[in-house]
Amino acid sequence: MFDFYGTVVDMQSGLTAAIAPYLARRGYTGDPGRVVTWWRRTHFENSMIDALLHRGHTPYREIGRRSLDVTLERARVPHTDEEVTHLVSEIERLQPFADVPPALDRLARRYRLTVLSNGDPDMLERGIAFSGLAFERAISAADAGSFKPDSATYRRAAGVVGLELDAILFVASHPFDCVGAGACGMRTAFVDRRGRPFGQTPHQPDVVVPDLGALADALLTGDEG
Repeated sequence: MFDFYGTVVDMQSGLTAAIAPYLARRGYTGDPGRVVTWWRRTHFENSMIDALLHRGHTPYREIGRRSLDVTLERARVPHTDEEVTHLVSEIERLQPFADVPPALDRLARRYRLTVLSNGDPDMLERGIAFSGLAFERAISAADAGSFKPDSATYRRAAGVVGLELDAILFVASHPFDCVGAGACGMRTAFVDRRGRPFGQTPHQPDVVVPDLGALADALLTGDEG
């Protein structure tokens, strides 16, 4: 079971490429990648606030719109609601990391492959179709009414695929997601693409790999002739 944004598809590079020409037209002379980092951090913060409030689930798309709006305001970039909505829609057009397609092809020979993402169901459907990748199904945190790492999301996903929590390996490049899944009872694999420490927590990942190719190597050793 895979996180999608940032683990399977390259969110940072894809959104930077999408927003760079827009920022240039607006006269912004700073680093577009830094703006995307602000956007993503704000999105994460707003998602966690939404989950903790327990006042109903706000769609991922709306969280993204609010987060980008305040990010552009912070960067002093003039913008319209329509432009923000268009830029957020670029999340549906992200390319997979280069290691992902061949690794998933290998893993699919032995394992059921699914996605558990904070994205809205329709965003995931379009994003997975655009990526060209094949998964058995995509499960949205919206089904549980809360964003990851709320334990309800992982329990709901296990119920959807009909497995006990400890029969699932959850794969993510975000420590918070591995911690959430591990605390709930799933096995976890941390994809450490940037070579950063996982941090001190009782919920350490079961395996740490630099990319999905290495994960396939670890899980399929001896199974490929």
